[in-house]
Amino acid sequence: MDLRLDGKVAIVTGAGQGIGAGIAQAYLAAGANVVVADIAGPQRASWDVAALEGREPRGMYIKSDVADEAQVQNMVERTMAAFGQIDILVNNAGVLSQAPVVDLTVAEWDRMMSINLRSVFLCCHEVLPHMLARKSGRIINIASQLAYLGGAGTAHYSASKGGVVSFTRSLAREVAREGILVNGIAPGPIETSMQDNTQTEWRTWKMGLLPLGRFGEVEEVAPTAVFLASDAASFYVGQILGPNGGDVMP
Repeated sequence: MDLRLDGKVAIVTGAGQGIGAGIAQAYLAAGANVVVADIAGPQRASWDVAALEGREPRGMYIKSDVADEAQVQNMVERTMAAFGQIDILVNNAGVLSQAPVVDLTVAEWDRMMSINLRSVFLCCHEVLPHMLARKSGRIINIASQLAYLGGAGTAHYSASKGGVVSFTRSLAREVAREGILVNGIAPGPIETSMQDNTQTEWRTWKMGLLPLGRFGEVEEVAPTAVFLASDAASFYVGQILGPNGGDVMP
C-alpha cells in the first residue's frame, strides 16, 4: 500500500493548529509540499510553520479567511504561482460553539455556516478548475460525527457539518470521472483547542458515552487524511471515514 505523497501539492485550511496542523505535518512527512492556510498569522500557530519555507518538501504559510471569496482566490493564486499545481485540498477550517436554539443568535448561526460550510464551497470552487485541467486531484472535507448524531446545544454546528457531508457526496458524483476523488472525514471529539469552547459538564457526559471512554488525539485522525490523499484510496468516492472512538457506527 503506497501512502507516499512525494511531489504532491496540498492546501490544508485551518492548519495553524489542531487537526489541520496534524494533517499538514503528516503530509510533509509523506513527502508533499504543503500550503498552510489559516486566518491567524504564523506567529499564532501551534507549531513552527516558519521553518517550512527553508525545507524540502516545501511549505508555505498563507494567512487567509477562507469564508471570504477574495481571500480564497488569493490563496489559490499564490499556491499556483509558487508550485504550479494543486493535487490535494483539505477543507479543515472550522469553529465550534454551544447554545440552545432558543438562545442562538442569527449572527452566530451565520458565522457558523460561513466558516464551516461556505468556506468548503469557496475553496472547492477555486481549486477545482486547476484539478479539472489536469484530470487529477483529491479533495478531503472535514465534517464531524455530529453531522449524524446531532447534539443538544450544537444544532448550528451539527447542521453546518451535515451540509459538509451532503456537499462532499454531491461533489464526488460530479467529478469522479474527471479523475478527482472527493471524500470526507467525520472525527469524534478530539483533544484540540476547539474543545476549549465546550462546557466541562458536556465533556464529562460525552466521554461517558464513548466506547473508548476518552477523546481522540490529532495523531489518530491525520493518518486517515494521508490515506485518502494517497494512491491507496483510488476506489474511495464520496466516503465519510469516521475516526470517532465508536461514537458513530454506520
